[in-house]
Amino acid sequence: MRLLYLLLLGSFLATRAYGQTAAPVAEAPAAEPAKAEKPSFLPFPIVFSQPETGIGYGLAVLPVWRFGQDTTVRKSNARLLAWRTQNNQSLVQLNHNVFTAGERFLVAGELSYYYKFPINYYGFGPNTSRADKSVIEYKVLVYNQRVLRQVRRNLFAGLQYRLTNLRDVHVNQDIAEGTPTERPSLLLQRPEREYRQNSLVSGLGPTLLYDGRDNILSTFRGNYLELSALFNGAALGSDYRFSRFLLDARHFQPLSKTSKTILATQLLGQFQSGPVPFRELANLGGDKVLRGYYDGRYRDRQLLAVQAELRRPLFWRFNGVVFGSLGQVGNTVAELTQNELKATGGAGLRFKYNRRDRLNIRFDYGFGRDGSSGFYFSIGEAF
Repeated sequence: MRLLYLLLLGSFLATRAYGQTAAPVAEAPAAEPAKAEKPSFLPFPIVFSQPETGIGYGLAVLPVWRFGQDTTVRKSNARLLAWRTQNNQSLVQLNHNVFTAGERFLVAGELSYYYKFPINYYGFGPNTSRADKSVIEYKVLVYNQRVLRQVRRNLFAGLQYRLTNLRDVHVNQDIAEGTPTERPSLLLQRPEREYRQNSLVSGLGPTLLYDGRDNILSTFRGNYLELSALFNGAALGSDYRFSRFLLDARHFQPLSKTSKTILATQLLGQFQSGPVPFRELANLGGDKVLRGYYDGRYRDRQLLAVQAELRRPLFWRFNGVVFGSLGQVGNTVAELTQNELKATGGAGLRFKYNRRDRLNIRFDYGFGRDGSSGFYFSIGEAF
């Protein structure tokens, strides 16, 4: 609990820059013009623990702002994080979602650098065992950027570019859990170039997005639908040639006209063709999809998952959440129905770091069907 108290103290001090006495945001946008609100760039300390990292510590900057004085334009936001963990993992990351004036354009993306990042690797496919665990380490730079133009209200279309530069892959011959002798890492069964040389993945493709959410940071009502494709190939400098297709559908609604309980649901599909390197495979697990499983506990070329949350205010700045998820991975789409579904459930707390803009700090505990479990810290909702 000391970690939680340290985080909440830093968050409470930082929220003074946003206006501590600001009233909660109404779901319907205000009709009259309002003065432009200045974003805060005050960093605050973070302390956390989750299965992939152990205990971590660092700094975060979380500005939220709106271009112009038109309150029907949804607010833009960014997130700058820098942290290090007890497992010697280091990350510097910038995420942003920017609505220009009139929402004529939506510019969103990520720039992340993972330095000497050790992770547990379990192989690929839907039937890997915890006894297959080995530890691998690498450095990776991820750049992902999309520029979309509004073609009608809430409907955007445009292009997305993604680059992943993986370097210095190191396979540690770790002793697998529950086995008396050392086992070779299953990564050594992958094509040798995936772990013997640096690799670059570079892809470009179209995106069609419908985003009718009332607030993209913490949604009370609305729908979200993303259809996108990425084509990676030598013409873009990629060392691998493969294609990725994404389906992401979400729905948010109060349970009744007067209810403060929000039902949030998501259907996620990721489908790939061609020789996909191990780090670009679709992953189940982590702080967003099937919380309770280690991030990458199951990975393969195809993924299909569904999850739901019930979100409700509790007291002061705290909200409560319960959630459940089902998902599967497979080498082909047909294999997604040939094995038992992975299932997780759990509950969590949300601390309203910025009440005016509904920006939450998230604490979740999830558990899986096979006995896996994990505690997660993150900024913003899982979906």
